[in-house]
Amino acid sequence: MSLPETNPAKWDDLTVRFVSSAAMTFVGAIAVILGGVWFQMLVVFVTAVMVWELWMMIRPKEPTKGMLMAALVASVLSGQLAYGHLWGLALFLIVPVVGATQLRTEAKTFFIFALGIQLAGWGLVHFRIDYGFTWLLWLMLVVIVTDIFGYFAGKAFGGPKFWPKISPKKTWSGTAAGWVGAAIVGFIFTIFTNAGLWVIIMSMILSFAGQMGDIAESALKRRMGVKDSSTLIPGHGGLFDRFDALLGASLFLILVADVFDVPGVVF
Repeated sequence: MSLPETNPAKWDDLTVRFVSSAAMTFVGAIAVILGGVWFQMLVVFVTAVMVWELWMMIRPKEPTKGMLMAALVASVLSGQLAYGHLWGLALFLIVPVVGATQLRTEAKTFFIFALGIQLAGWGLVHFRIDYGFTWLLWLMLVVIVTDIFGYFAGKAFGGPKFWPKISPKKTWSGTAAGWVGAAIVGFIFTIFTNAGLWVIIMSMILSFAGQMGDIAESALKRRMGVKDSSTLIPGHGGLFDRFDALLGASLFLILVADVFDVPGVVF
């Protein structure tokens, strides 16, 4: 009888996941560092693919319409980033409206998620432009560290589920650990930047916003009866699965930056 550790399939999956993660990290890091058109192109591509994944979860038998939705997203977002102003965000209604009119069911679901995905993508680009590499790095580290702390704490401590009907694997211990990890990231940034202690609180709130993005996508997948948003990324699922928390965090920052101007005070 062979031991579990010698099962080659297990290690093959681990290798695929590691290679996929390394590739995504490398491409993303380069784009974030370079900024400008390079980061914009990556965001436009990822945003368009996520809207395609959204469509395919709702209407998997109509892939052509899904590709047309993705192309329309890329066109609208590219044009808005190049020439648009804040009032031009109304253009982001085009894709949700067009998509919703093509759906007999789940039209509201598509409308809400498609609009949120586009606004989050726009927010990431403008956060990079308005606040620079350092604070986009802060945003990404908060999301990443929240996920890492939450994963290991949930595995180690277990306990009551955070929202069992929607995401049965998430626990309160993992959720709280994510907030702690985010607070640590915020504290580190108070040491190496001019940010005040408010950034620690902001980090924890941002962590929660990211967790809600994850929960929202989990609810969507459960509603659609699918395990992953797609199979584009070997060993990981789809781009929507990988960036759901970042979408939630980005939408939160749009609110605090453009409505309350919190970043201007904290940073």
